[in-house]
Amino acid sequence: MAYPFSDFKYSDGLTVVGISFCTAIVCEAISWVLIYRTNSYKNLRYSIDKASKKLETMKTDSNKINIKKSKTKKIDRVETSLKESSRDLSLFKFKSGGVVALVLFVVFGLLNSLFEGKVVAKLPFKPFGLVMKMSHRGLQGNDPTDCSMAFLYFLCSISIRTNLQKFLGFAPPRGAGAGLFPMPDPKTS
Repeated sequence: MAYPFSDFKYSDGLTVVGISFCTAIVCEAISWVLIYRTNSYKNLRYSIDKASKKLETMKTDSNKINIKKSKTKKIDRVETSLKESSRDLSLFKFKSGGVVALVLFVVFGLLNSLFEGKVVAKLPFKPFGLVMKMSHRGLQGNDPTDCSMAFLYFLCSISIRTNLQKFLGFAPPRGAGAGLFPMPDPKTS
């Protein structure tokens, strides 16, 4: 099967980047259908934004004056509320994760069969140990600057999807925290 730009030097790499971009759009469309357009998501996002702003103003006000015990308790309540809302938001987003993972798995399998053993890009540096194993996965030869489809697709998927979420306004709220597995609170130890 001949591709329209198969004689072009960077055709394989650009094909992987293009497919990665299309996959990111499809994944965000799935997330929009299952998550972002629902009222419960909008309410959770609003409560996280509201709580994070309130917490920020409470902390800046408490830095200016002496912290009273009642003020500390209010800050702790707002922090707890923010953590619970962030956890609920992460659980809410978890339901589309399975569908998105399935789409990514199918696309990766398709790309893997198309570009098996092919060099799709050249790295501008010689990667070290673990990175070289990932970037040279499935390739023949000893040139460490050869890049496999898996590594290029991985890099593109991470960067394109994150930036697409920011562009579309679907990035997590700024006070959302660590999600399902937050850092332990040092006050409770």
